[in-house]
Amino acid sequence: MSEFFEELMTELNEAVEIEKGTLKGRKTIYEIQPVKKYDNTQIKQIRTSVGMTQVLFADYMGVSAKTVEAWEKGTNHPTGTACRLISMLENKTFTSLPFVHKVAIL
Repeated sequence: MSEFFEELMTELNEAVEIEKGTLKGRKTIYEIQPVKKYDNTQIKQIRTSVGMTQVLFADYMGVSAKTVEAWEKGTNHPTGTACRLISMLENKTFTSLPFVHKVAIL
């Protein structure tokens, strides 16, 4: 039999044993941290720390440059998903996102 079939049968047998109660199932628990709020000075500091212009930051965020300008003036404030994306910039994890690609400049 194939390796795939053997692995599938092993996992199906494990599922049966879990259902019978003779084997304890495994589970993963994820803890989601609350959404962090950012003020205008924090937004600008984070944007500049990663070397983004307001236009590039707006493209990253999926908003207009006017929206970024309003955030940095303190007129409006990012919420929800926008704050999550900003936290990815703050923690330098944005390069692992599928829509961010590093371009070599010669």
